[in-house]
Amino acid sequence: MTDKTQAVERLRYKTIEINIPPYMKSFTNNMRVVEVNGSTVGECLSHLVKQFPGIKGQLFSKRGNLFENIAISVNGESAYPEQLAKPVKDGDELNILLIIGGG
Repeated sequence: MTDKTQAVERLRYKTIEINIPPYMKSFTNNMRVVEVNGSTVGECLSHLVKQFPGIKGQLFSKRGNLFENIAISVNGESAYPEQLAKPVKDGDELNILLIIGGG
């Protein structure tokens, strides 16, 4: 990859931190925070899965949809309803949240 290509990639893909919930840390070699790249939440989660393939089954259905009991926040604010399409910028922080229902 040339220096120019690398510079373009850095502009397109931002460095984002994903906070991994405790029950998923076993899928990320016990890392609490993982750095990923992407322009959207979906791209960031794809990069997370690329680094740690075992976490895919915790986040996505066989059809590739985010499980209904998983929510994503960007800088502490819900990414819903955009979820995977929500744009992110360099330095953003994503949280993976488990939604627990009951009554």
